[in-house]
Amino acid sequence: MSSFSSLGLSQPLLKAIQQLGFEQPSPIQELAIPALLAREGDAVALAQTGTGKTAAFGLPLLQHLETPQGFVQALILAPTRELAQQITTQLDQLARYAHGLEVLTVFGGAPIGPQAKTARQNPAIIVATPGRLIDLMERRAVKLDQLRFLVLDEADEMLNMGFQEELERILTETPAEKATWLFSATMPAAVRKIAKRYLREPQELHSSTGAEVNTDIAHHYALVHQRQKGAALGRFIDSAPQMRGLVFCRTKRETQELAEALLKRRYRADALHGDLSQPQRDRVMKRFREQELQVLVATDVAARGIDVNDLTHVFHHNLPDDAAFYTHRSGRTARAGKKGLSVVLLDRRDEYKLKRMAKQLGISFQEAAVPSAEDIKKEHLLRWHEEVAAMAPPMGISEDMWRAARERLDHLTREELLARLMQRELDQLSIQEVDDAPQPRKGNKGPKGFKGGKGPRGKKGSYADKWRKGPGKNQGGSRGKGGQKSFRKGKK
Repeated sequence: MSSFSSLGLSQPLLKAIQQLGFEQPSPIQELAIPALLAREGDAVALAQTGTGKTAAFGLPLLQHLETPQGFVQALILAPTRELAQQITTQLDQLARYAHGLEVLTVFGGAPIGPQAKTARQNPAIIVATPGRLIDLMERRAVKLDQLRFLVLDEADEMLNMGFQEELERILTETPAEKATWLFSATMPAAVRKIAKRYLREPQELHSSTGAEVNTDIAHHYALVHQRQKGAALGRFIDSAPQMRGLVFCRTKRETQELAEALLKRRYRADALHGDLSQPQRDRVMKRFREQELQVLVATDVAARGIDVNDLTHVFHHNLPDDAAFYTHRSGRTARAGKKGLSVVLLDRRDEYKLKRMAKQLGISFQEAAVPSAEDIKKEHLLRWHEEVAAMAPPMGISEDMWRAARERLDHLTREELLARLMQRELDQLSIQEVDDAPQPRKGNKGPKGFKGGKGPRGKKGSYADKWRKGPGKNQGGSRGKGGQKSFRKGKK
């Protein structure tokens, strides 16, 4: 693998990269940076979410741009406010030693007046959502007549969100001689049509098929009755208290109902979906980033642009219909070389869909048992033991308090007293009942128990035992040490 210094980047950019702690370029960066530096023409780049696309186009863009010229030199379009803000943050970090270029972010859901005022000052780079950019263009607050570069980031999602008309208008009303770089995780027909119509002989940069999945992610499924998925999710959360995760649902209503059910059971959870206002969305994301929330329940569209570090788990309340969406979802974990876990809560009726997805993506889905009540109790008591052992010696307990305690408790043996304290701790738990997992259809052998266990509820297959400390180093392969079978490329 190449180093950043071998890609042709300037010293100011290399200095910023070094300070940010980046050591080696990702595959899309290794491919795109030298290609985009060598040629200012159009380009189409295909790379999955979470692979470093911002630096892949941001670094060559910054190197091509000159010192502030009094007009907008580059425009970057993103589908969501969150992604636009993240792009701006990273560009600011990368450009700290380069030319003093100003980067402006404009997006909907915020007052347009201040954005228009800043835009009229002609920053070198504007990062925008399509709708807000059109608003500013109509107010004549943004002038793009001398634009040199246009970057379309996550073009597939912009089209999925209904921005085709806005994209075509922006592409039409900007200079024909500009360089257009289109970055996308997938290449559906709508994206190909845009590229064919508006890009001129683009070079193609494909670091993946758009459906490849991070090998640092372990892919599991748990057979659960549809009506009990919420209870099963609670048990997974209880069994891994240090987890931080995303839960994906198909609809806005389902997202809200699941988040409310988790909140009623006192989990630190909230919902993110399209019916939230921008201030509500901002509050939820702020709490999640600051770790006030342990679990965020979201729809696929609402989760676009979320870039939160150290997510350990991704749960799929429902399987998506498109394998690319599974890639996007699971790619929220296992960032920066860390391990992650993707868990599908699978109703038996969707087994065929899981097999089809495994074949499409070329990955293994290993069966995991829904943690049993006994597993959760053991885990809770282990944490309680550790917390008690780590406590500082008691201070401020008077002799009268000690005398009163001895008078009431001296008749108990040490074991009896400890048993009562443990039972009191367990009584604080609220573990929902979950039926035994539905069995595979007749003739469908499927995977055996997790880690060669005794079936869906077997102790050897316990999720809590295997994942108490998070995903291990060797959980991404097709077969573990126990020799368990798995869904892989349609095999049974």
